[in-house]
This record gives sequence, C-alpha cells and structure tokens, in this order.
Amino acid sequence: MSSDSKAHVPLVILGAGVIGLTTAYIAACDSDVAFDITIIARDMPGDWHSQAWASPFAGASWSPNPLGGTDERVRRWEQISFDRLWEMAPSGLVKRSPSKVLGETDGVLSTIWWKDLVRDFSLLSESEVPAPYKVGISFKTVTINPTEYLSWLRSELESRGVVFRRQYIRSLDEVKPFVGKIGLLVNATSLGSRSLIGVEDTTMYPIRGQSIVVECTGLKEFVTVRSGGGLSEQATSIIPRPGLTQTNTAFLNGTYQVGNWDTSLDMSAAKGIFERCSAIAPCLKDEGTKILMHNVGLRPDRKGGPRVEAERISLPLVRNDGLAPNPGEDAEQQQNITVIHAYGMGAAGYQRSWGVAIEVLSLLKENM
Repeated sequence: MSSDSKAHVPLVILGAGVIGLTTAYIAACDSDVAFDITIIARDMPGDWHSQAWASPFAGASWSPNPLGGTDERVRRWEQISFDRLWEMAPSGLVKRSPSKVLGETDGVLSTIWWKDLVRDFSLLSESEVPAPYKVGISFKTVTINPTEYLSWLRSELESRGVVFRRQYIRSLDEVKPFVGKIGLLVNATSLGSRSLIGVEDTTMYPIRGQSIVVECTGLKEFVTVRSGGGLSEQATSIIPRPGLTQTNTAFLNGTYQVGNWDTSLDMSAAKGIFERCSAIAPCLKDEGTKILMHNVGLRPDRKGGPRVEAERISLPLVRNDGLAPNPGEDAEQQQNITVIHAYGMGAAGYQRSWGVAIEVLSLLKENM
C-alpha cells in the first residue's frame, strides 16, 4: 500500500535525543501507517554544546551494564540495538571495536549476562590480564560518534518529511494543537519529564558524567575497568570512535555521580580521568596526543527503571490545586490523547535506542 493511500496519523515526538530521533526514524519507515511526524524540542542535533540534553555528551557505545540482564525486556532492547548498530558498521557511522573489561575482583564474572549478546566473547587467561587487575573479558562491541550519528538521523528524518520544531514545552497542554483530534504523542524528554507539567516524574534523577575527548593514534580498542560487580563513582573507560570527518578520536570516561546536578567542569576530576586512562593506555601520554574537548553531561536515570508505556491523558490538564497553566481559548475543549512515554535509560540510551523505538512503534499501533 502506498503512503498516499494510507490514513495519515499525526505523531508528535517531544525530545530530539537519541531515543526521540530513533523512534521517529522507525515510525517514518513503517510500511503499515503513514505518520505525519513532528519533533518538538528545545535542543536538537547541532546544539552540541548545550548541557540541557545528554545525547551529545554520551559515551555512545554498547557497554556492559551489570544490571541490564535482570529485566528481559531491557535485554531485548539491548540485543536489538546491538544487532542493528553492528549491521550499520559499513556505513562508517558505527565502529566495530575489539574490547576488554578488566576487573579488580572476580565479581565482574557474576554479571556477564551479556556474553551471548556481543560478538567473540571470551575470558582472558591470567597471562593476558595486565596488572593490577585480576580478571579480564574480551569481546567485540560497537561505538558511535554522537555528533555524526545524530546529524545523520536528523538528515534521514528530514528527507522523509519529518518536521523539526524548536520549542520549549513546559506543559502537555502546549502540544494539543499539534496532536489534533486523532494524533499520538511520544514523550522522550528524559530528565525534562521531572518538570514537564502533566508528567512530573520525580523518580527521574541525574548521573553526572565528566569525560574527555582526545585525538590519539594508538587507541584501537574499547577498554573499561570495573571494581566489582557494579559501577563506581570513578568510571574508567576508553572508547575509540568512528570518524567520517575526524579520525583517531576517543572518549575517555569519566565519572558516574548519582544525583549530582552540577554541570560545571572539574579540572581535578579531568586530571584523574586522564591519569586512570593513561595507566591502561600509555600511548595517551605520547607527544602527538591532543585534548579536543572536556565534557560534562547528565545521564537521565529513573528509580524503578526505564519508563516505556502508554498512558491516556485528558487535555487541557485539570488539577485539584488549580495551578495548571491557562491553555488559552483555542485549547479549552476537553479531549483525551494517548501518550507513549519513552525515557529513563540512564547511561544506556544509545545501546537501547533501536529496541525501545520498535517497542514504542508497537505501542503506538495498539493505541490508534
């Protein structure tokens, strides 16, 4: 069936991070429904230095998450996303990278639910594990350059007729004119869901991440250090990136500071990051290494795990306290709309993005 013969359904997506953009891509490519898609966001691809969104500052790789295997739905998202990104490697947008997890204790071995998800998984022999680490795991993963990848997604969406509208949405009432009487809404506002009136999800919290982007020819493999089975506040990872416009770059991580809203740069922390990463990869101290950028971003996590579900909401909003903003005369007629929430991925937005987007599309179709 051609797109001209299918019923056109308005679809508004709030948020232009990796979850919102990937959801738009999956919906735009769907063969069953002709969605008329509008992405509304304050920050969009191109706003690389705005700390009001997380996607530009992410490590943007598939990285082992100790807790990811405890939820079968999350594991499915990660498997779908890993496979899709792996297939994209020939485009140059994704790098297939040899990888190692180095553990200070054998607690790392208790959280390898992901061994069948990645490629070429194996345990390192004792002679292959560098001091002072006790255990090591080898595998192949995928890494991304966020600025190139998000720019590609935007370009692909615009070529498919997706409209980008720059607007700061404070209340769900403000999207009613865009959704119309038969439209659907996806909420992919991540940390913004805390303060978005009509959602107000106070279970959302930040995880502060500070990192360094470098240019260094000697960095060829993804390496991450784990102190035990979980994650520590001093996260140490080296993530080589693909480069369509700039080669030999890598992301040095970093920090994992739960509940910390501070977006200012801490140069003492930067020194610690560089020294820890240099201990793993001494080539970082070679004369040709260049510091390209220091980053600080807030990962959008959620108590109780990610929220991907449908909700029926009546607009304009009615509050018992009478404090809902006036929606204006044009929006006064009451109507129910379906909102699909898709947020709260923490540090795993990229590595769950395709799986989450496919589930969101399924929820959209169920609620048409």
